[in-house]
Amino acid sequence: MKINVLSMQNKISPDDFTPLADSYFKEEALDTEEIGYWKASWQRLKANKIAMTALVIIVILVLFAFLGPKLSPYSYDQQVRGDEAMWPCMKHLFGTDRLGRDLLVRCMIGTRISLTVGLVSAVIVMILGSIYGSVSGLIGGKVDIFMMRIVDIVYSVPEILLIVVIKMIISEPLTNLIDNVPAFHGLQKIGSGLIAIFIVYGCLYWVGMARIVRGQVLQLKSQEFVTAAEALGCSRGRMIREHLLPNCIGQLVATAMLQIPSAIFTEAFLSYLGIGVSAPMASLGSLTSEALNGITSYPYRVFFPAAIISLIILSFNLFGDGLRDALDPKMKK
Repeated sequence: MKINVLSMQNKISPDDFTPLADSYFKEEALDTEEIGYWKASWQRLKANKIAMTALVIIVILVLFAFLGPKLSPYSYDQQVRGDEAMWPCMKHLFGTDRLGRDLLVRCMIGTRISLTVGLVSAVIVMILGSIYGSVSGLIGGKVDIFMMRIVDIVYSVPEILLIVVIKMIISEPLTNLIDNVPAFHGLQKIGSGLIAIFIVYGCLYWVGMARIVRGQVLQLKSQEFVTAAEALGCSRGRMIREHLLPNCIGQLVATAMLQIPSAIFTEAFLSYLGIGVSAPMASLGSLTSEALNGITSYPYRVFFPAAIISLIILSFNLFGDGLRDALDPKMKK
């Protein structure tokens, strides 16, 4: 094939060697903005209308529990003479009990107790379960097998029966400690029953969180960043604290959120049995238990605390499901 060199020379001019303008090398603007993990999770959560509705209800319940008693003209243990067993009216919106105590403010205090139990128990479970599960998954081998057998043993024990036994054992020592040691006198208003519930949750309900964290750690420990950290001499404690647990935070938060309704239901059940919070402190479970004697004559005493319990558990379950979906990167469209 012959090439006409003279014709090519005629077509080439000095203008062909002019440097290109800087605008030619500018990258085209992307249509979508790059966002981080938490911002993307928040966007997915906002798109879930059911979860956001549940979040609004939770905020209202928090205000109802913590701000409401300060605005009420009555205290939770105040007996109003002449207003015994009064049906709901403008003076007492939820009515009164047989001693003349305002049921609205007692439901507020009961909601506060339930939310406090749920949140504190979730924090305890998250701390203990994450530490135990991460250590088991990172070390592996015989240590992992031994630690998981302990988890299986705790799982195999009937929870409610063990809760009742543990609480009955530790309630009396706790009461003596609170009454006799000046440093613990401030806990008298809370009562030994509520503190015992926290201890019981710390002893029993961490096993589910431990299994979830262990599974996450087993997946993460084979990643390149873990191998690089080990090659640089990173200790196991630092590995768990700075590399493994931060990458499990989504599962930790979602699981802890779903643990709150379970803790609230357990507290209500124990208070219903009469082994929860100490009188005259009100709990939604204890209010329901007290109202059963007059359920045919005064059904409102059962309806209001039972409705609040149902609303709390339903709201946290729906929000927990939405939060779990939002924190899962696989849900990103």
